[in-house]
Amino acid sequence: MPTVLVALVAYLVGSLSFAVIVSRAYRLPDPHTYGSGNPGATNVLRSGRKSAAVFTLVGDTLKGFIVVWAVVQWGAGYGLGANDIAVATVAVFAGHLYPLYFGFRGGKGVATAAGILLALSPWLGLATLTVWALALGLTRTSSVGALAAAVAAPVIAVLLFGLGAPVAAVLLMAVLIVYRHRSNIRKLLAGTESRVGSRS
Repeated sequence: MPTVLVALVAYLVGSLSFAVIVSRAYRLPDPHTYGSGNPGATNVLRSGRKSAAVFTLVGDTLKGFIVVWAVVQWGAGYGLGANDIAVATVAVFAGHLYPLYFGFRGGKGVATAAGILLALSPWLGLATLTVWALALGLTRTSSVGALAAAVAAPVIAVLLFGLGAPVAAVLLMAVLIVYRHRSNIRKLLAGTESRVGSRS
């Protein structure tokens, strides 16, 4: 029962799509209706409101961090272990991708994954964010940064912790991020992918 409760709470928190919430607060168009159609910070930035994009990024990152950090820090006292950390990881991430409150139309999960990785281990999070920043800085393309980080995260996790349920959850997140970026991959191959800050 505790594991089911962890999954449910994590999914419901993950379902808070801050791109939509922040856009409504700013009276901006629904992020599903312009740009890439993705409810995430990069697309909200295309609205021209940088502060809205920042709030979206912070909100989506924090929800992943808080849920997993809570299980990591306090779970043992309630009989929760590594498997429950993995469940929380997958459930909060799934909530972001398929949010209950917004017609199951969620984002690509990069910011939420970053929060999760930081909660699992600051070293894992910082190392993955470094890969993301380097790839983004070199290409000015959000999807390249996301894909590079997705590939790097499971490798870094295995090097730091070896194999285990939380690392398997990180691998699943990485696969889902790559899958959610499949249209971006096609655009990258065609040379038509937009860069950060562009409007489309």
